[in-house]
Amino acid sequence: MHQHGIRSYVLRQGRISNAQRRACEQLMPRYGIPFSEHRLDLEQIFNRQAPKILEIGFGMGETTATIARSNPGSDYLGLEVHTPGVGSLLNQIEQFELTNLRIIQHDAVAVLHHMIPAQSLDGVHIFFPDPWPKARHHKRRLIQAELVASLCDRLGNGGYIHIATDWEEYAIQILQILQQESQLHNTVNDFAPRPSYRPLTKFEQRGLKLGHGVWDLIFTKI
Repeated sequence: MHQHGIRSYVLRQGRISNAQRRACEQLMPRYGIPFSEHRLDLEQIFNRQAPKILEIGFGMGETTATIARSNPGSDYLGLEVHTPGVGSLLNQIEQFELTNLRIIQHDAVAVLHHMIPAQSLDGVHIFFPDPWPKARHHKRRLIQAELVASLCDRLGNGGYIHIATDWEEYAIQILQILQQESQLHNTVNDFAPRPSYRPLTKFEQRGLKLGHGVWDLIFTKI
């Protein structure tokens, strides 16, 4: 952790399958990037000039893999701390032969601080971050003003931040935080319709059938 002491996650024990464990052991050296305190050369990593999109907290990776498969002209860097999800996405990278997706298994705040160069990103995806619904836990929420300012520094002009949540109170708080960042401009009034590149997850589909809401926020760097 760097000096600010903010952490973008809380580690939880989760079951890991044999396939996920094997993927971490065998595929991480090929598709993973070790954490270091040195800036990455993203064009060298992907061996081309192309839009670079960072995803923070990809869960089990289904959405991440779908987006990367559907958008071969862009490169994706996924951050996740939980090993089952890392193993799951590594298997999908192998299965679908995704050359435009790499993984870092480490705290997103530290990765941003040490590894992501200024103005090197064209977009940031944060889909369904933990809402930490109890008021006393709100300080654990990922989306804070300091993180947003750090993301803006890593975005090039015209780059975007896309956040989605199914927790209305958190959505309102995120909207306020993004609106208060002077480097950002909302692409719509308040909340955006889900863009076609973000697929519906199974969890989201079930929620929508039950009448639960989902809120997308898409802001661009001025």
